[in-house]
Amino acid sequence: MNHRLLRICQLVPAALFVGSVSIVAAQAPLAPGAATNPLFTPPAPKLDTSLTATVKPGGVIELDRIVAVVNNEVITMNDLNERMATVSAQLKKQGTQLPAVDALRKQLLDRMVLDLVEVQEAKETGIKVDDDTLDKTLQRIADENSLSMTEFRRLTEQDGIRWSKFRDEIRAEVMKTRLREREVGGNINVTDAEIDTQLLLETREASTDQEFRLAHILVLVPEQATSVQIEARRKRALQALSELRKGAEFAQISAQFSEAPDALQGGNLGWRPAGRLPAIFLEALSALKAGETTDILRSANGFHIVKLLDKRGRNEQPTIQQTRARHILIKPKEGVTDDDARERLSRLRERIIGGADFAELAKVHSDDPSATKGGELGWLSPGDTVPEFDRVMNQLRDNEISAPMQSQFGWHLIQVEERRTEGVSEERRRAAARNVIRLRKTDEAVEDWLRQAKDRAFVELKLEEK
Repeated sequence: MNHRLLRICQLVPAALFVGSVSIVAAQAPLAPGAATNPLFTPPAPKLDTSLTATVKPGGVIELDRIVAVVNNEVITMNDLNERMATVSAQLKKQGTQLPAVDALRKQLLDRMVLDLVEVQEAKETGIKVDDDTLDKTLQRIADENSLSMTEFRRLTEQDGIRWSKFRDEIRAEVMKTRLREREVGGNINVTDAEIDTQLLLETREASTDQEFRLAHILVLVPEQATSVQIEARRKRALQALSELRKGAEFAQISAQFSEAPDALQGGNLGWRPAGRLPAIFLEALSALKAGETTDILRSANGFHIVKLLDKRGRNEQPTIQQTRARHILIKPKEGVTDDDARERLSRLRERIIGGADFAELAKVHSDDPSATKGGELGWLSPGDTVPEFDRVMNQLRDNEISAPMQSQFGWHLIQVEERRTEGVSEERRRAAARNVIRLRKTDEAVEDWLRQAKDRAFVELKLEEK
């Protein structure tokens, strides 16, 4: 995969490339008298799952077949092969040894089934993403990578990804994000008591003087699983552990067996303070050296295998990096399109690089109240601005000027003037704790919601059929 396209893929929503979650569903038999019940909704017509053939010039016949039925839609072998090619290229670029083809294909099919279930739920609840919104999303990805849209498309197709297919996948990701925000995001509440508890926990963490860098493998256990299902899941985890004990690469086994969202990124969890780890993790890790792996650990979600990559002390006082920045904002309005705003900022950027004064241009051209101060935003802490602004600002060097970038407020040019490290105030500590709790609750709520969505779906896997 082209190194610039790999960077693009990292910015694109992770669900396009992550591991899988198994889906098991069965169709209930028709209840007696259901056909005459006025409230009864007849099942979707049975789909023709036979082989189809396309005759190409020269008389060559290309066969395709259905490998999964999800409610009233299908996934074909060609769809699956396209995803296989994309993910295989990504894993090779990461230096991860590829799992067995059959195992990776099954993992990706499970992921594609789950994606389709979510998209169907979004459509059924009226969520749509029009072409204009999709184009803006793609433009934002291109801008963040300092690419023109033409170059973005060329690099995508150069890597063997059809542009129309890529657009469809990005559209699906936006739909799924909106669905999760609506179904889950608005129901998350964080109390002051929970924040107090979190701050006490963080105080204890500091005294333990330990942080752990971890990777993990998760084999999910369905909600209300039977003993037979639990045993099947345990055997899958045992198989993964057995491969690790034989010397297999952890990232490879993660890609093959793990059902966590980070499965194709080697299961990397990054650095975690001791106080934020589940008790079962912390107890198992205490006896490990860097590079060693736990036995199978059981939690409410399923079976885990955790690898200790590294550990370090935590005796520093909590600090944050602040950035002093300024910007020029142009808002799309009557007579000013997105393209107009982006083009105007591109010309202003060229003038600034050529020696023009940023502050003077901001006073004349910026639509933000900060224009009177030459675009000055003062010292910004993490979270003070919207995420897309934060992300671009944090990638800039001192005195560097960004390419035109878009946020919900319009189009910006950003310049970083300097940075500093400051201690964290009590107000910011509470805000950070609130965010940690909200993210944790959101993850749990999304997982519960996905389980319910899977339970409502009719899924028939046909990958093994010949």
